[in-house]
Amino acid sequence: MDHKSHGLNTLCTHAGELEDSVYKGAVSPLYMSTSYAFEDVEVKRYPRYFNTPNQVALAKKIATLEYGEEALIFGSGMAAVSTALMAFLHKGDHVVFQNTLYGGTSNLVVEEFDKFGIEYSFTVDCKPASFEAEIKENTKVIYIETPSNPLLTITDVQAVAGIAKKHNLVSMIDNTFASPVNQNPIKLGIDIVIHSATKYMGGHSDILAGALISSKEHMDTIFQLAKNFGGSLSDYTVWLLERSIKTMGLRVKAQNKNAGKLAKYLENHPDVARVYYPGLESHPDHELAKEQMKGFGGMLSFELRDGLDADIFQKKLKLIKSSMSLAGVESTILSPSKTSHGLLTPEEREKQGIKDGLLRFSVGIEEKKDLIADIEQALKEVRA
Repeated sequence: MDHKSHGLNTLCTHAGELEDSVYKGAVSPLYMSTSYAFEDVEVKRYPRYFNTPNQVALAKKIATLEYGEEALIFGSGMAAVSTALMAFLHKGDHVVFQNTLYGGTSNLVVEEFDKFGIEYSFTVDCKPASFEAEIKENTKVIYIETPSNPLLTITDVQAVAGIAKKHNLVSMIDNTFASPVNQNPIKLGIDIVIHSATKYMGGHSDILAGALISSKEHMDTIFQLAKNFGGSLSDYTVWLLERSIKTMGLRVKAQNKNAGKLAKYLENHPDVARVYYPGLESHPDHELAKEQMKGFGGMLSFELRDGLDADIFQKKLKLIKSSMSLAGVESTILSPSKTSHGLLTPEEREKQGIKDGLLRFSVGIEEKKDLIADIEQALKEVRA
């Protein structure tokens, strides 16, 4: 399928789908076999080699949506992150990381890289000059995340990609919060795009998966390590993920719309001290987000005013679920200091600007008035 001639929802629905040549079913057939013939076949298929029929089809869909040449699907987002990094980093190499990252990624770096002899630096902020300032003679990779988890900071994707090319480095981005619906980093010059496909690609809080998208050259390098790490995904989950992506465009656009309305409501609420959402004009990187994103996303974070207990507020919510993950069709909320960034020390969280009272809000597809009513009744309980 030519991605240049079809729209988003058409690609979500039809790119990479498998044809049911036997019964002519409307959806992709599911091939559950973990053992395939090796003689007289064009491809020797083996699940750990990412080349079963369903794995290949889904990879084509995701690569198409992210404007990449090839993709691989993994058992989790962290499997994708670790495989991408380790494929291009060796003992004695150095990597530059953005200072605001998903806690799992930061934890991987600070707990594991030293034992492999890999050097790393975190930028002081997300400005392009800060990335260039950290580059050394042995630097091989620049890694960014935008919008970031959980403070929704925005990094200039095109500028960082340009810096990487200038210094002959591999650029990587965690594009999970944006999703392919809202941001396509390869079109902005990034080499490798990473997703926790658990989130907006899955969209129903019932799939654990990760994805990498890049050029054929880079994916060949990644594959050589990926097949040894063994982080492939079962075909049943692959099939479920392909099904879920069919509605991703519709879901994410609805979440964008809801999040924008909820962000404005919270920003004007007397019980809310601060809101972090790139769609707000008050966001310091609002104009940059407008330039590089097609939508501002369904994620926002906020802090209650002094004197209001964020933990009690979460417990009093009835419709919005207190839940560890994000991006499902249902709205969820959590405390990053206890979950996504709980592995970091208080000092590390403070350095990233993550306060203990910060709440990360994944806005779903419910009616706006119902979400607002739930927030209002919870705030009333906290004030009492």
